[in-house]
Amino acid sequence: MDNLTTPLTHIGIIMDGNRRWANKEGLPTLKGHQEGLKTMVSIAEHIFSRGAKYLSVYAFSTENWNRSESEVEYLMDLVPFAFKKYLEKLDEQNIRLLFMGSSTGVKKSIVELCESAEKQTANNSGGTLCVCFNYGGRQEIIEAYNKYAKEVQKENHVLHLDEFSKYLYHPEVPDVDLLIRTSGEKRVSNFMLWRIAYSELYFTDKLWPDFKASDIEQAIKEYNRRQRRYGV
Repeated sequence: MDNLTTPLTHIGIIMDGNRRWANKEGLPTLKGHQEGLKTMVSIAEHIFSRGAKYLSVYAFSTENWNRSESEVEYLMDLVPFAFKKYLEKLDEQNIRLLFMGSSTGVKKSIVELCESAEKQTANNSGGTLCVCFNYGGRQEIIEAYNKYAKEVQKENHVLHLDEFSKYLYHPEVPDVDLLIRTSGEKRVSNFMLWRIAYSELYFTDKLWPDFKASDIEQAIKEYNRRQRRYGV
């Protein structure tokens, strides 16, 4: 097991491959999403045990609304299932939950569940799991700018990078150090565009439900080989 020789505070994961995993196993697509949820919780526990402080996962993108009506409906129903099955476990593990994304189009009952989970785990200090739900990186930037424009309302005001960051979803969440994408795809798919500007990227052919603690260790090993230059 590699030590975190290069500072690694925030890991982001694009959890890709649930549907392909289900097809490979001869199972319904919905089963793939259930297994993906199980993997998410397991990987979160491992990452925080390794000393990372933040894990952000891409659970449902703004583009996912374009999937079949039945799949979207199931993904929405998976939210209360996830809370019922895993919330107490995450809370007992001292993990804090945050939700990033737009509430537009999301059922009020789901929004309330997310808000309740944030409140229940607000004082936990064992790591922060940021669930990006109904999330899009471009949408986050547009919403941040609109908040800024509404608040400032000054002519000739020069907008600075550090100033703008405070208008993002949960601005206390730092930039992503290591971005992992599963399933063999090599793109960022509108995920945390502002925060991944200098992220190290790691791609694996593993489908998300097959992703294990040993795969995280391989990603950390590769990360430790990198020299982060930040343009220098």
